Amino acid sequence: MWRANSREVTALWYPLSAGRSSVPDELEREIAADSGGDLVPPSGRLLVARYEGEPAGTAGVRLMDGATAELKRVFVHRGMRGRGGAPLLVAAAEEAARTLGARRIVLDTRHDLVEARALYARLGYLETPPHNDRAYAERWFAKQLS
Repeated sequence: MWRANSREVTALWYPLSAGRSSVPDELEREIAADSGGDLVPPSGRLLVARYEGEPAGTAGVRLMDGATAELKRVFVHRGMRGRGGAPLLVAAAEEAARTLGARRIVLDTRHDLVEARALYARLGYLETPPHNDRAYAERWFAKQLS
């Protein structure tokens, strides 16, 4: 799932931003740069969604501080989209953030990930000023957790 997510977002970014397709070395560099090591206990969680027993998607959270978690790596495999899995994954990630003690959750995304931005807006995330300066972050969102 991690590789599929990286492959998809890289394949979208390079033609739009670099005017060419990505090459395998670039994909491997992107995967190595974000290993997911911050999505493990005690301060993070990586969730894997399954559909009929098969991995279908991922979502991760990590604590940024005692009250704020970051939502990362929300991904639903292309063949599983349109079945309501993404909202379920985000809800499960929000619950994981609450169990970590977070009262607020933030995320960043790119301009071209229109479907993701629409999902976050539907789920109550509000666009905010930047909370980081990551290379691929172009839009930032936050939501209070009740």
